[in-house]
Parts: sequence; structure tokens; C-alpha cells
Amino acid sequence: MKITVDEELCCASGLCTVQAGEVFDQDDDGIVVLLTEAPDPEHHDAVREAAAVCPAAAIRLTA
Repeated sequence: MKITVDEELCCASGLCTVQAGEVFDQDDDGIVVLLTEAPDPEHHDAVREAAAVCPAAAIRLTA
């Protein structure tokens, strides 16, 4: 799994950090910060959920 985020789309909801705090963080303005582009397999389900609940669709996943 590879993750990309579009900071321009991010609406700073923080849902990604709630779902997968090991992979996502937020900067001082609340914008998503990607901690790793290729998370360990044990985090894949949480990352998929984070992408699904992102209200701005700012998280993209590829195989």
C-alpha cells in the first residue's frame, strides 16, 4: 500500500489522525501530515478507514 495526500484538499477535520494516528498527523493549522507513505501491513485497515472517512477525499491509496 502506498499513500498520498493532497494538502490543498484537506479540510483539517482530523478524522485521519483518529483512525490511523500512526500514519497521519496534523500541522499547526490542522492540515494532514503523512508520517509514512508505505505503512506496515498491520496499519492497512486503519488507513483504508481513514481514507474512507476523510470528508475532503484528500487521502489516496494505491497498491
